Amino acid sequence: MRSMLDYTMGIVIIILGFILIFHQQLKMAINERYSPTIVRVLGVIFVLYGAWRIYRGYKKNYFQ
Repeated sequence: MRSMLDYTMGIVIIILGFILIFHQQLKMAINERYSPTIVRVLGVIFVLYGAWRIYRGYKKNYFQ
């Protein structure tokens, strides 16, 4: 059950990361508030963390 949570949350976080990376093409209101560079860096961090969540769910290496 925990691995399913990791898969699901990993996919959601990766999708959010790609939305942040491509926010200028999507014409989101983030452009007016924050620097595009900072938003893209945050998007890359989200993608990496989502990939790590999926990897952790695949390995099922909890509490070891």
